[in-house]
Amino acid sequence: MLTIDQVNCIGCGLCASLCPDNFKINDDFKAEVVDGDQLKSCVQEAIDNCPVQAIKKA
Repeated sequence: MLTIDQVNCIGCGLCASLCPDNFKINDDFKAEVVDGDQLKSCVQEAIDNCPVQAIKKA
């Protein structure tokens, strides 16, 4: 399961560009999980590269 800390997210869009099947930028210009069940290989890259460590995998 993936979660994004909406308080820490700066809406940079890196996760959505790296892994668009799992993340998108919402109307509040924050990242949002689109599909947290079928994790693509790019998810770990998004987690590792998030500048504010807002993405968590449980």
